[in-house]
Amino acid sequence: MKSISILILLSMMGCTQRKDMAMEGMNHAAKPMDVASSSSLMLSDTQIRLANISMEVVKEDDMAQVTPVNARLVVNENLTEIISARVAGRIEKLFFREAGREVKKGESLYEVYSENLLILEREYLLAKLQYEKLGEANHYESILKSAEKKLLLYGLTKNQIINLHNTESLQSRITFLSPTSGIIKKIGVEEGQYVSEGTLLYQIENTSQLWVEAELYPTEVNYVKVGDKIEVLVNGLVRQQGEATVNFLSPELRAGTQVMVMRATISNPSLSLKPGQAAQVLLQHSARHSLVIPTNSVIRTEQGTHVYIETEQNTFEPRMVKTGIENFQWVEIIDGVKVGDKVVATGAYLLYSELVLKKGINPDASRTHKN
Repeated sequence: MKSISILILLSMMGCTQRKDMAMEGMNHAAKPMDVASSSSLMLSDTQIRLANISMEVVKEDDMAQVTPVNARLVVNENLTEIISARVAGRIEKLFFREAGREVKKGESLYEVYSENLLILEREYLLAKLQYEKLGEANHYESILKSAEKKLLLYGLTKNQIINLHNTESLQSRITFLSPTSGIIKKIGVEEGQYVSEGTLLYQIENTSQLWVEAELYPTEVNYVKVGDKIEVLVNGLVRQQGEATVNFLSPELRAGTQVMVMRATISNPSLSLKPGQAAQVLLQHSARHSLVIPTNSVIRTEQGTHVYIETEQNTFEPRMVKTGIENFQWVEIIDGVKVGDKVVATGAYLLYSELVLKKGINPDASRTHKN
């Protein structure tokens, strides 16, 4: 039983999906795939669309080799926030009672009863009353502003002071808000506990910026220096929007090993990255100017390496190539193509399968490179 062409199957599938494609497919049905040469393929516009075939022009560009190094995301310790008691008092309520919870800036953290805060509130209301009665005489305005600054220094927000100003009512229990967003690492108190000024209440790890830590062998250290921008791969995706900046290279080998620690900072405004995640650092080196094509253009088999060139409109021909260095996006071509050639960027493997299935030709058996 004869094998059925993959591209013909795609055309048949397209016919059931879109009427306009069906009509075009019927028009081409009377003209099956033509052969421009013994190893070329001519496709219809419908087949090209269904196979998702796109082209890329061969160009000259700076090309660097990429060495991936295993790494992991860790907390940026410089951004860890220690929340301590601003004033002595009793913890009436904890809004977060377990470590590991995420907290956002401005969320309520704890509620405290404090005699000292009540005294400061009274001072503020008294200064307000004197200012309203006597105006600017005897510097009551400066006294009012001084009382407001004291409340701010003890942790009250502008809104809380405005509420105190408007209601003229003492608040015996004051709610304190989180000054940062992050993950609660530690909780140092319990509800009902009396605390003194400076007592540790919460430890919050700000994750809007993380560290990427990698262990480098001495030869790999030569590929990077402090201040370099490097690419980081997380969950199989290059963090395009979060180029990491190297900020630390250990001056010595880690004890008992032959590796050195590299650390880079990476932005995480959406908080989608989590501490502890595995990652890869992509170190670029050995850069040179050369011919480059997309990585997906290259077909590799046991017999060799080839790409598909568009020789005429909708006509594709395999071309043996010799490759050099490569990274996740580009491959250096040493021989086989020239600047201006149009290579298949997506759908190359489908063309390879079609050529073998339809004509029984191994593209890697092409005789010579064409320049």
